[in-house]
Amino acid sequence: MKLHHAKYEKHNGIARVTLNRPEVLNALNANTITDLDAIVNDAAADGDVGVILLTGEGERAFAAGADIQELVAHDAVTGKAMSDRGQRVFRNLETMGKPSIAAINGFALGGGCELAMACTIRIASDKARLGQPEINLGTIPGYAGSQRLPRLVGKGIAMDLTLTGRMVDAAEALRIGLVSRVVPHEELPAAAQALAEELLSKGPLALKAAMDVVDRGYDIGLDDASNLEAAHFGVLCATEDMQEGLKAFLEKRTPNFKGK
Repeated sequence: MKLHHAKYEKHNGIARVTLNRPEVLNALNANTITDLDAIVNDAAADGDVGVILLTGEGERAFAAGADIQELVAHDAVTGKAMSDRGQRVFRNLETMGKPSIAAINGFALGGGCELAMACTIRIASDKARLGQPEINLGTIPGYAGSQRLPRLVGKGIAMDLTLTGRMVDAAEALRIGLVSRVVPHEELPAAAQALAEELLSKGPLALKAAMDVVDRGYDIGLDDASNLEAAHFGVLCATEDMQEGLKAFLEKRTPNFKGK
């Protein structure tokens, strides 16, 4: 796989993705979106990959938004196409059926914040800064940030952040629910690795079902969402993994899940 601005490594079930444009704070240009598209498709199809871990190269940024040099060239037609493409890639990441972790090592702004929000879990360095500053450029988020942000932090705070364009530090991001964990900056790689390994220890079928019911159930009525949960629960009851999990619990040992 030829990649332009991302590093992609797979080891012991973890697909590690590093955005690699540190000279521009890992800004997301068209080639980076192409890289992410190829990586997500590869990781989704690889039976040996159980978790995707994303971070940014260098000490300063996860991804500091879109590439402004590319953005200035867009008109109404190409701008919508750019937005549609990024939304599709990020939604594929979000719904691929395998958990993804955003290890936010610095600035996650604009498209970078949107990418982090498309991941299943966000863990941040205490030096991280997050935000949707597009309003300061006379525009709005384009990769579904205006939709994921209120689903994470609530409509009121999302309006505040989107209309002012202000950044929040890691502590505030944790308080409002934009990230779920904050760790000292130097501990972020180890903490993200430990979280990935913890997720790998769970049954992959149960992980996929859990992500699906939370994701789809959030936007439908409680009755329909509960029916969706019951359907997944019923399917899991017929799997070898659930029987193994129950047996391991009774035998006081670690389960050996096989995705069957």
